[in-house]
Amino acid sequence: MHHNGFPIPNDPVLSPINSIKCADAILDLSDPKHPKEPEWPDAEFIVGNPPFLGYSKLRASLGHGYVEALFRLYGSAVSNQSDICCYWFEKARRAIEQGECKRAGLLATQGIRGGKNREVLEAINKSGGTFFAISDQDWVLEGANVHVSLVGFDNGEQQQKELDGRPVPSINANLTSGSDLTSARRLAENKGIGFVGGFKFGSFDITDDDARRLLAMPNVGPRPNSQVIKPWINGRDVLAKPRRMWIVDFGVDIPAESAALFEGPYSLVLARVKPERDAMRRKRRRERWWIHGETATNLRTAIANLPRYIVTPRVAKHRIFTWVEPHTIVDGQLVAFARCDDYFFGILQSRVHEVWTRAQGTQLRDVESGFRYTPTTCFETFPLLKSTAEQEAAIACASKNLDDMRNRWLNPPEWTKTEVWEFPGAVDGPWGRYVVEPDARGIGTVRWPRSVPKDSDCAASLAKRTLTNLYNQRPTWLALAHKKLDQAVLAAYGWTPDLADEEILSRLLELNLARAAGDENAPLE
Repeated sequence: MHHNGFPIPNDPVLSPINSIKCADAILDLSDPKHPKEPEWPDAEFIVGNPPFLGYSKLRASLGHGYVEALFRLYGSAVSNQSDICCYWFEKARRAIEQGECKRAGLLATQGIRGGKNREVLEAINKSGGTFFAISDQDWVLEGANVHVSLVGFDNGEQQQKELDGRPVPSINANLTSGSDLTSARRLAENKGIGFVGGFKFGSFDITDDDARRLLAMPNVGPRPNSQVIKPWINGRDVLAKPRRMWIVDFGVDIPAESAALFEGPYSLVLARVKPERDAMRRKRRRERWWIHGETATNLRTAIANLPRYIVTPRVAKHRIFTWVEPHTIVDGQLVAFARCDDYFFGILQSRVHEVWTRAQGTQLRDVESGFRYTPTTCFETFPLLKSTAEQEAAIACASKNLDDMRNRWLNPPEWTKTEVWEFPGAVDGPWGRYVVEPDARGIGTVRWPRSVPKDSDCAASLAKRTLTNLYNQRPTWLALAHKKLDQAVLAAYGWTPDLADEEILSRLLELNLARAAGDENAPLE
């Protein structure tokens, strides 16, 4: 009233307000055996600020019974992997579709633009249309500090549309205008390459000291402990300095009797992990307590015979890819790619791929917090090159040059030395490439080199040399190395180096749709 020139009334509200009532807005449990959707009051316009609650926190906050009833009631209309606010969007959409309401304006976290959340906005654009949106705005109130999206929608009648304060011809479901990347399809040619890492669900992780002790211990079984003791990394290890963590990994289907033959590791897991698993709700996790919760079976199979593979953090400010050794176990906060060639690495690390993934991924609270990369939406929709041998060689050369320079900056030889670990290992085990002098059983000595600081002063200097700090600074040599790689990739696509991001997205979408339609000879432009 103040902003529209009306005086602020001093008297209390005495007359009834029938357009608002106190009730659960999305689930009526007045008859617990027969949950139903609550009826919303009659209204021409619906305006609201639904609660912020991510799908991963639904059960802890609302209880299993409530969440199961909610899922059954709404079925496929709202994905089970949606944030709670999506149910308000769906109910408002239905009210408009059924002629019970003219327009709705709702607020959500900016995560509404991506993942399963976006499906409610896609449904809105199919049955009507979004005519107003603020895609990303600070929301600071009573201790909350998040980024939100504001969305206005109707039955499609409103022709004038406004996005982030400017007129636009249309508003896509991801709250952008221009190329509608929500129409991109997952491509068969990209299947079986990108995977999310595993989830351990228990204290399987161990320190350097634990690893040294366990690797040196003898076993009653025929295999050394190096079969199940491996380096373990997460997103922090990639973007910051490695923590030198390890993990006990019994694979995907080893029976408990066989795991017990690795006496030291099994005893550690029995003492640490079993009590944690006994308290878990899922029967499978209680019964298979010595096995990681999610073992990333497809990833393990895909990288089984590779000398190295590629990883990138699922959430990061800078989209950075790096190499890891095949015996390394990656956490579920990393995405892994089952490829070992510099050419493919260069495609992933190029501007072309980053522009696509930033548009397809989900931004977190703000730009500094980073955006989320998923193998399905970001990679499996990305139309890969069909390049010549010369183009592949140019990309591979630029890619290797970039990676070599980054590694020299991260671990300069002036500040580092090589430390060699020695422990028993099998030639057909995870450390096989480092095994020397094997006996008739195929068991020899692993000699595994790794880089460590020369002294405490060097360690202090190296602590500041992380990939995040490097890309925050973005020195000239790094920018030039990326420019060379980007030029090689753009040239292979047949595009000029000065192409704007929006034009890159438009061309990639065109190529994606052509590939999805089965046109293998689709033009690149």
